[in-house]
Amino acid sequence: MLIENWMTKDVVTATPETSMMKASKIMKEKNVSRLPVVDDKGVLVGIVSDRDVKDASPSKATTLDMHELYYLLSEIKVKDIMTKKVVTIKTGETVDSAAAIMLEHKIGGMPVVDEQNKVVGIVTDSDIFKVLVRITGVLEGGVQIGVRLSNEPGGLVPVLDYLKDHGARLMSLLTACEPPEVGMRDVYLRIRDMDKTSMNALKAEMQKSFEVIYWV
Repeated sequence: MLIENWMTKDVVTATPETSMMKASKIMKEKNVSRLPVVDDKGVLVGIVSDRDVKDASPSKATTLDMHELYYLLSEIKVKDIMTKKVVTIKTGETVDSAAAIMLEHKIGGMPVVDEQNKVVGIVTDSDIFKVLVRITGVLEGGVQIGVRLSNEPGGLVPVLDYLKDHGARLMSLLTACEPPEVGMRDVYLRIRDMDKTSMNALKAEMQKSFEVIYWV
């Protein structure tokens, strides 16, 4: 699945000269936790998060009066608190690549840029969750079956043939990649609901024929 099909395209951004107070207000109003920072040509130059704003804000124990506090905050610009070395992803990359990058860098989202480093979207962990829900088909119900199979070529075929021969309709299929030396892999299948008698019979027969890890 390409990132460009799942990213948020209507990106809320800030400029380096945007005040910190305004950036904070924008994030609250738009219900976002980060703003890509772009120059007048739309090229990415940084990113500012609600955490950056919080860290740059005076402590609640400050001795400044309201006028001094307001002046101080109004003088702080996004360019003063933004992260300049931004983790990004290109439009032609895949969603799973985005997930791997975010996991590696321990971030909850990142800008999507084109070849000129212009911001064309943003992807967050919420977008990744949406993809997971879509590809598993969990919202459509059914039953998920975990099966441990040989990692040899064609190891999945017997299971698929078995489900087909017993009238089960496959909704989704995921498999965990394991090192070749392990020799086994876990496969997760979701099938559509069947009548109770047929489902119970299928479950019992599968447990006899394959190493079923779980049935949910």
